[in-house]
Amino acid sequence: MRTFFLFVFLHFSAVLLAQDRCITVGYLAGKQPGSPEAKAIAEQGQGKNNTQRQGNDDAVIRIPVVVHVLYNDATQNISETQVRSGIDALNRDFRRKAADTSNTPLRFRSIAADVQIEFYLATADPFGRSTNGIIRKQNSRIAWMADDKMKMAAQGGDNPWNSKSYLNIWVVNLAGGSGYASVPGCAPETDGVVIHYAAFGTLNTTAPFNMGRTVVHEVGHWLGLKHIWGDAECGDDGVDDTPQQGFFTKGCPSGFRSSCNNGTQGDMYMNFMDYTDDACMNLFTAGQRSRMRLQFAEGGWRASLLQSRGLSEPWMQQAALPAAAATLYPNPAQDKVTIQVGQFLIGKKLSLFNSQGLLQNVETITSTLHTLSLAGLKSGVYFLRGEDFLQKFVKL
Repeated sequence: MRTFFLFVFLHFSAVLLAQDRCITVGYLAGKQPGSPEAKAIAEQGQGKNNTQRQGNDDAVIRIPVVVHVLYNDATQNISETQVRSGIDALNRDFRRKAADTSNTPLRFRSIAADVQIEFYLATADPFGRSTNGIIRKQNSRIAWMADDKMKMAAQGGDNPWNSKSYLNIWVVNLAGGSGYASVPGCAPETDGVVIHYAAFGTLNTTAPFNMGRTVVHEVGHWLGLKHIWGDAECGDDGVDDTPQQGFFTKGCPSGFRSSCNNGTQGDMYMNFMDYTDDACMNLFTAGQRSRMRLQFAEGGWRASLLQSRGLSEPWMQQAALPAAAATLYPNPAQDKVTIQVGQFLIGKKLSLFNSQGLLQNVETITSTLHTLSLAGLKSGVYFLRGEDFLQKFVKL
């Protein structure tokens, strides 16, 4: 019976993947009123600061990415090559370099845009250590729902890296669809994109989402774009040059289609923010480009990414000082920890970070046995960084 249930569940998940490109709207709708997500949705609907901020419209923006691969079996543990193919797909479409851009209808070619945003796997983690930008974590879950638990180590997932400095992407066995995303202004501890493992990249992926365009669509949401139909019948997506459209489009249509009295323009069903198959998507518009890039202007939700060191040369040595020179105890700890250091470190700074790389406290080392209070800290993993050493501990 258990084997039969598992087969049915996995088959059901595969059917849903084939039916639903994006479950972002349902994910956001489930957030509590007054939450950061609810406020972000309201601001997105108002086109927050869409015409007020000014940015450099010519510079290529480079975003550090960390991919969290959460797997239950070898199939879900996608290869580094497949991960990199997902990053390549982002760059292909955000830079309008795909071969199928020639399929963009003539009436839309003048507004089809190179967004001039590029994505790269991180080379330095939040602590300055060398990384390939890929984290792997095995778990016992058969599948994950769109409830953000994959973003929480306490739930068997993996905590995000500091979302002010990295785009976090979780690749999981997602039930209910091929992907979902947070939008600008969402809570930092859940900020990022979630993609079904069979829809990420261009290798070992499942049609109709086999060209890596699920992550292109979801990163569009992450950068402030709504669906092309505005998530309502003949709705408003907040972009001037996208025609009003009756609803989402599925499959791979061809020819001219019209709705909402959109005249000679017709429906832009080949836009990356519709629901068409990967093989039938091929453009962002100039207006969508502007909306996404405004997130990086002064005061924009993604502006801090421009200062990220995630693509820098690593600046922290992998190995800490010998144990005799920097020892931390007890570990795990409840209310305080003591760190034993060499005499030469007295007077130096001691910094406390959480598992996301966010600074929690800074103190000056006053003796070779320095005690640090953990009062007010949540349970979890923390790091103490001093001059040339890094110590990890668990707060109970």
